[in-house]
Order: sequence, then C-alpha cells, then structure tokens
Amino acid sequence: MNFRSVFGFFSSDLAIDLGTANTLVYAKGRGIVVNEPSIVALDKNSKKALAVGREAKEMLGRTPADIIAVKPMKDGVIADFDVTEVMLKYFIKQAHRRNHLIHPRIIIGIPSEITQVEKRAVQESALRAKASEVYLVEQAMVAAMGAGLPITEACGNMIVDIGGGTTDIAVISLSGIVYSRSVRVAGNEMDEAIIQYIKRKHNLLIGERTAESIKIQIGSAAELERPLTMEIKGRNLIEGVPKTVTVTDEEIRESLSDSIGIIINALKVALERTPPELSADIMDRGIVLTGGGALLKRFDKRIADETGLPVFIAEDPLSSVVLGTSKMLTDFKLLRRICVH
Repeated sequence: MNFRSVFGFFSSDLAIDLGTANTLVYAKGRGIVVNEPSIVALDKNSKKALAVGREAKEMLGRTPADIIAVKPMKDGVIADFDVTEVMLKYFIKQAHRRNHLIHPRIIIGIPSEITQVEKRAVQESALRAKASEVYLVEQAMVAAMGAGLPITEACGNMIVDIGGGTTDIAVISLSGIVYSRSVRVAGNEMDEAIIQYIKRKHNLLIGERTAESIKIQIGSAAELERPLTMEIKGRNLIEGVPKTVTVTDEEIRESLSDSIGIIINALKVALERTPPELSADIMDRGIVLTGGGALLKRFDKRIADETGLPVFIAEDPLSSVVLGTSKMLTDFKLLRRICVH
C-alpha cells in the first residue's frame, strides 16, 4: 500500500483564490471556509507574524512604528514571497481546523498574463505552506465556471473578472480560452485614484480603508439616479490637523474615470479580437462581470452603453473564482485540460 493512498484517505483538497485584496479557501465537501483580507501584520524587528487576515486589516494605518501591515500580493501576483507563505500556512491551517498533519492538494487561480517566474512563486509558496501538490488555473476560466457559464459548450462566453489587483478578460469556448487579457488596473488602483484625487482637490490625506469605503458607498461608473454624498475624515495637508470634508458621487466618479476607461478599452480590444462566430454568441449571451469591481455602482450600465451588448453581474461576484476553482476538486479530467503549466 503506497504512502499516498494512506493519506489519500484523509485527503482534504482545497481550492484557493489567492487574491490581491482577499483570499478565499474552499474545502472539499465543506464549502468556503476562509474569506479574509490578504494582509499580514508583522513585527518590524523580529519579522514575526502578529496577525493575519481580518485582524491584520483592522490594524491598517493604525499600527505603532514597530508593527507593519503588509499586503504580500500586488497586481494579482506575489510581491513578498515569505509573507505570502506565512499567510497561506495560516489560511490552510484554518481551513483544516488547525490540523498540522494534513498536506492537501491545492488548486489556485492565477491572472492570465503572469510570467513563468511569477507562476513558480505561487507554486513554491503553496508547497512551502505544506501542500502536497499544486495546480494552477487561469482566473478568468474558473471565474466563468463559478459564474455558471457553459464553458464546455461550443459557444462564446465572455467574462470580465475585476478583482483587487487585476482585471481579467476572457472569451471562452469548448473549455479553452480563445482570447485572454489581464490588465493591472482594478479595485486597488481605484482606491489609490480616490486617495490622490482627494489629496489634490481637498488637500486632505486619507488612508486606504477610507478610500475603499468611499468607493463602495458612493463610487460609480455612470451617473446615478439620485446624487450621493459622504462625509469623510482625514488629515488636512496644509494645517496638519484632522478635518472632515463632504464629497459627492460626481467627484468620486471623476476620480475613477481613468481606471474605468482602461478596463473598458481592454474590453473593446477583446471584442475586436474575438472570432466573428463567437462574437455573434456574445451578442446573444452578453458579457458577465465577476469580482469585487463588478459591484461598483452602474459599472454594468456603463459597459453596456459603451459596447452595445447586454451585461450581467454574476450571482455571487466575490466568490466566482473560488467556486469555479472548487469544481476542479471533483473533476480531475477537466483540471488536467485547463491547468496551466
């Protein structure tokens, strides 16, 4: 009896959406068991992890000088190898209810245009975090599966996955990617654009968490039916004291216009490069949006206006990638067909 089959009996394979903003882990037979921000709080001197995930996010912008909150993922790829390993170890342990003996097989979704070196970094991180085998799949492909698109059929499906670090656009037919493009403009870039705009326009310095909450509450891609405003607190750059300012949805729309423009242009290029037969399918079926960015108010309306195509938001846009990845846990034939080497 080989070693593998003894442990295969306890096998608890995991599907992971290792995102720039959030990491989601799906355990076979148990569903999504981890959904936490991709952040680690470290002690600056000893480099020891003090908190991971939600707890670390609470510390963002509020830590004393000897504690730093690190986001190990940038633009959908690993920016800090060691911290990613710490984070993965923690989430894998959490998924397995802190059982240290389990070495799961892991399937991870990655952006479509990452380099061999970046792919290897993801694999190495997972292996060092105690995975027995690691498979990589393209995020756009699994997002389409998670959104319930019929990717195995001979028809064109178009998916736009707007995450934290990247926006992945793909046209899929017969379980294959006919065209894919990944642009490193997504949720985080939008937050940064809001920070810079408010700094320029109101001489007010705000943090990432405030920017994100502005984007969620009053951010939009097209004009809203009724105007929204929000009171925000930050530090006045001229006087150096805390100050409260009221911003409008129109201002935030202006601050986001460049990021939104880049995503829509990439989408138009994808449509231009799609074979005519599949273009006809997309005209009938429309474009499906997933990822946190799909929740930006009226983004679907703006894309529909600019492309003339119907646009739909996936049922659970934040979980589409991990739900699609989880389908591979039971369908190894499909996994072999679509995993990235």
